[in-house]
Parts: sequence; C-alpha cells; structure tokens
Amino acid sequence: MPLIVAPIGKELRIVRILTDEKTKKHLENLGITISSKISIISQSGGSTICMVKDGRLALDKNIATKILVA
Repeated sequence: MPLIVAPIGKELRIVRILTDEKTKKHLENLGITISSKISIISQSGGSTICMVKDGRLALDKNIATKILVA
C-alpha cells in the first residue's frame, strides 16, 4: 500500500519506491531504502510526517504516494 494511506503509529517496512533515480538516491540519503522500517507520526494538509531510524521526516503527498509499504 502507498505510504499516504498507511495507518498512523504502526511500524511498516518499505517494499518499493516508484520514483526516478535522482529522487530515489535523495531518499536513500535520508534513510528511506528498500526493507527499511518506517512509521507514520501524523498526516495533515497533504504532508506525511514519518519516523525513519532516529529522525523525523516530512514528505509531501507526491512522494508519499510513490513509497510502497507492507
């Protein structure tokens, strides 16, 4: 399922990233990689706030729909 519709507070695993190589490389530098764990803290106004490793990230709606989790 896309990250944008994932439940809040549940630990999820990233299974696929559907972006171009430049964006994928940027996300990897932020810690968003295949098989990494991610959890959603909150969603509002089209932004998704997530916890990746020990840091929080805000992702816009376009990017959050392209990150698939299970």
